[in-house]
Formats: sequence, C-alpha cells, structure tokens
Amino acid sequence: MLPPEVELVHGPGCPVCVTPIEVIDKAIAIAAMPGVIFVSYGDMLRVPGSRSDLFEVKASGGDVRIAYSPMEAIKIARANPDRQVVFFGVGFETTAPANAMPVWQARREGLTNFSLLASHVLVPPAIRLLLRQPSNRVQGFIAPGHVCTVMGYREYEDLAAEFRVPFVVGGFEPVDLLEAIAMLVEQLEEGRAEAENQYSRSVTREGNPAARKIMFEVFEPCDRKWRGIGPIPMSGYRIREEFAQYDAERVFDVATVTAEEPPECIAAAVLQGLKKPHDCSAFGESCTPERPLGAPMVSSEGACAAYYRYRRNPLVKV
Repeated sequence: MLPPEVELVHGPGCPVCVTPIEVIDKAIAIAAMPGVIFVSYGDMLRVPGSRSDLFEVKASGGDVRIAYSPMEAIKIARANPDRQVVFFGVGFETTAPANAMPVWQARREGLTNFSLLASHVLVPPAIRLLLRQPSNRVQGFIAPGHVCTVMGYREYEDLAAEFRVPFVVGGFEPVDLLEAIAMLVEQLEEGRAEAENQYSRSVTREGNPAARKIMFEVFEPCDRKWRGIGPIPMSGYRIREEFAQYDAERVFDVATVTAEEPPECIAAAVLQGLKKPHDCSAFGESCTPERPLGAPMVSSEGACAAYYRYRRNPLVKV
C-alpha cells in the first residue's frame, strides 16, 4: 500500500528478539535445577540459548509452566511452599510494571519461595544509540504505543529535539500505522522534527503514573546487554537492593553466566535496520520458525519471522 519512496525498517522493538542469549542460558540453568518451578510467557520457551531452549528443559522433565500473567506465579508459589518458583520477566517498559507487581506482592505476603529473573530493556537509549551511528538510515520513528501508554512521550520530545528526527507515537491497527506514517512524512516534507501522538486514545504525554510508581519501587535503571546489539548504557532495569531476596540471579547464583551469539546470525544488522532478513544466508534454510537460529525468527513480532511468513521471496510484493 506504500509508495516506493517510503520504506519501513524493523527496529529492536520485539522483546523476545532483544533478550540476550546469556539471559536465556540463565533461565535454562535455573529451570533445570531440582525443586524449581519455572514460569514464563509462552513465546520465551522457544528462544534458543547457546545450546538448548526452555522447551528442551521441559521435555527433559523440568517443571516449566506457561503463564499469561506474572501474578499466576504468585499463586503457584502459595500452592507450592516447598518449591522455589521463578518467573521469567522480560520486555520493555510495557511489561515492567506488571512484572514488578509479583515481587512487591511477595514481599508484602512474606513469601520466601518466589523470585524474578528480570531482563527489562528501555527504548530511548536504544534509539539514541542507533541515531549516533554513522550507518543510521532511519529518518523518522514510529514510537511504541504500548511503551508510551506507560511512560508517556516526553523522552521522545527530547530525542526529536536532540537529533532533529521526527517521532510519532503509533497504535497497532492498520489505520494507526498508516496515519503514523503519513504524520512522519508530513513532518519530513515540512522540515519539522517533533514528537506527535497518533495513539491518543491510549497514550498521554505523562503516561501512567500509577504503573510507573510500582515499577520504580521495585526496579532501578542499569546498563543492559541487548541480543544482537551488545551493551547499551542505562538501557535496562534491575531489581533494587531492598528486593534482593526476590532476584533470581542472586538467589541461584547465575549472575556471571555469559554466552556468545551464533556467528552466522545477522540479527544485529537486522535489528539496526542495516540489512533485511532475506539478506541472511541462513534465512529459510538453517533458520526457520520451527528451528530458529536467532531470536528474530522465534517471535511472531520478530523481523525474520514476519519476512518468513509474508515475504520469503524479496521480489514478491505483498
């Protein structure tokens, strides 16, 4: 539906895709320990670690359970006082308040058998990193509507002013995306660089203060490694010291686990908008949604999975 002058580029906007491989390895190590009930959102079970994934742990007898809310892990911890229950909390600012809530509730109830393996990342520092790179091709950003529902869009006003690049907070329906693209094109044609809000039915400039309050009570900013990109200063959240007994990395002593990315995976270039998924030699061959080599092929939100489903042949228009 778009003219050839307008190109959409996938960015690092998929939480599954940017969770670093070493965090997946930490999750696998904890889930395989005796006496542990490991609780996770379903899409994290297929994300490949350096040697296996959580599905393999489950198939080997590990007690790995899928949940649709972090608070389900609290219910499981209450029902199993003789077992350690760990929830795998990943995502952007969107899921941070919900993932902070079970930690807050566990301390309130005095639960001693619950902990959170947290790997939260923040959008603005990643955008700042991309814009500072000489290879950057992006001229305008559709800012994430779900993140801005929580955080508001003041930070994007600062980014627009600093880098002279337009931002439009967009929703997720087709008409939302088309309107956001039109608003970006208008800004570029008029020589403006502002942060505008297309997703006004959900997003306000200030965001959700109640959600941020619980989030900042449990988490604090920290440096965070992004899968395919590497470390980005102050781009994530970690559990505050006063909640240390609920930090699974400390409880299970896995904080020092490290891992390297598969050398044949070009996820880094895809996430930075430098290459398309079909530029990868493994795309559709050794890397498929059934047997993913990298995280962008796992989630339906990932760039590689989207290209695999809708545009395996780059010459075919959809």
